[in-house]
Amino acid sequence: MPIINTNSKKAKNRSQLELELMRPLESDRNFDLGGRSFYFFDFDDNVIFLSTPIVLFHKKRQEEILVSSGEFARENKNIGQSGIFADYYMNFNDENGSFRSFRDKDYSVLERFLGKKQSFIHDIEKALNEQDHLWKAPSWNCFYHATFNQRPISVITARGHNVQTVKDGISLMVRDGHIPREPNYLSLYPVSNNDTRKELGDKDLKMFVPELKRFAIRESVERAIKDYGYSPHHRFGMSDDDEKNVELITEEMKFLKRKYPEMSFFVIQTFKNSFVKREILRHRTRKVNNSKLEKPQMTLL
Repeated sequence: MPIINTNSKKAKNRSQLELELMRPLESDRNFDLGGRSFYFFDFDDNVIFLSTPIVLFHKKRQEEILVSSGEFARENKNIGQSGIFADYYMNFNDENGSFRSFRDKDYSVLERFLGKKQSFIHDIEKALNEQDHLWKAPSWNCFYHATFNQRPISVITARGHNVQTVKDGISLMVRDGHIPREPNYLSLYPVSNNDTRKELGDKDLKMFVPELKRFAIRESVERAIKDYGYSPHHRFGMSDDDEKNVELITEEMKFLKRKYPEMSFFVIQTFKNSFVKREILRHRTRKVNNSKLEKPQMTLL
């Protein structure tokens, strides 16, 4: 079994000491049967905690308040209706609306020369300058495992940046020694990006994020079969922290299980300090693992 030195570059601001050992590469669980394990990740609050704010606007005074992505995930159903954000609303304009920091800016050549960075790059750099326990989210260990072992991964995020911007942000983790190599990308879908939306069939730009993530999963599974060949022993898992996303992800996995009944499909809902993993069966879901550890790690595919 090949062995890689995981400490060829010391990660900055590591809060926990790790054994300086040579780590062996691990084969996919069903590799000897011709199967591969495919890892699909939501990004924010799932792989990494970022400080990118969502902007809400007061209905009468038009004042802006900033909320975190985690707070938004918990309260988005109530915005404008009840609870602490009953008097606020969301603005969906890409330039100056609620999600303006989740989109790329069209910087000029001069602005880029003077050091202007996309918000995604800035926020990842900011996170990586903190102690790692502050920014590593519940699926981080699984993301590291998949990257280290070059599992095919898909990043399916609600952000609307360009694909290359997301790749450049993840490359910063390689630069700073937090992951040993670039991920083996199967696909990358920032589903609020207009080009990505159209690629997923949303020509009129009317679909909501959970629907778009659902179609991104379908496209990623089909690409996996196209790129790696059909095998009844393939395994697919998607992790996400948003309840509504998880509901539609589960529905999509049920659809895929009916289409490919021999393959295995898993949905992992992550929380701040825990996760629940369910296997999708033909007529039901089965809880595989439920962890409430201080620093949970997803059971590997």
